Amino acid sequence: MSGEKTRLVSSSGVSIPQILYGTAWKKDRTAPLVATAIRSGFRGIDTACQPKHYNEPGVGEGIALALDTGLTRSDLYIQSKFTPVRGQDPGNIPYDPSASLAQQVSQSLIASLRNLRTDVLDCLLLHSPLQTEAQMREVWQAMEAGVDSGSVRQLGISNCYELEDLEWLYQAARIKPAVVQNRFYQETGYDRSIRTFCRERGILYEGFWIITANPHLLAHSVFQNLAAHYQCSPAHILFRALIQNDIIPLIGTTSEAHMHEDQEIFNFELTQSECAQIDKLM
Repeated sequence: MSGEKTRLVSSSGVSIPQILYGTAWKKDRTAPLVATAIRSGFRGIDTACQPKHYNEPGVGEGIALALDTGLTRSDLYIQSKFTPVRGQDPGNIPYDPSASLAQQVSQSLIASLRNLRTDVLDCLLLHSPLQTEAQMREVWQAMEAGVDSGSVRQLGISNCYELEDLEWLYQAARIKPAVVQNRFYQETGYDRSIRTFCRERGILYEGFWIITANPHLLAHSVFQNLAAHYQCSPAHILFRALIQNDIIPLIGTTSEAHMHEDQEIFNFELTQSECAQIDKLM
């Protein structure tokens, strides 16, 4: 099997694979893991210009290794993030922290393009909301400049858990957010209100921390019984339920076997009744 069966299209008209490979916390293993993920069928890669948690140059190296197998850049969806100073390692910030916020965004974007060996990002995410509306406006306008220059195809925001923050950004932005990427977990009520807001506006919702944060779901009899029925793992039932609800899972496995198995979620479909059972749990 080669790659995802289907993609979603955002409000910006950008096509996104229904599952993404997450590259956080992989350090020196990043390049071989990214190359293996792409060779296993992943076509979407998520990273960040944040050396504290991501090895973005390693992501670029892994992509280059995988493209040697006959794929081209246009086969891939690559998204990165601008991480504000407070989310960076003070000893390893990939831009000048004394520069203006707009300059920080520009420098971070230039670094990401260089690290990832590409001329354009399919998406640039703001890694987390800033503290004031003025700061948010300056950063978002700098991100919009990346779209205007042709260096970025669409914009989004991550770690945005207050609906009011997303509503404000959507109203204030000239180029509207096309992606929201959040932890998908019980403590936020699985972002139901945010997901509704996104669905109504064609914003695509990406979920991460799906397996780590939800052992109670995977242990539930609904997931256990469906896993036995479809002869797969409870995790794959959860991934399948998410994509049928137009949620894009970020999968960060370091196992090649699991990378191949993750592609198999496109080989079956849950019934409406089964999806309804799962929806009650999240």
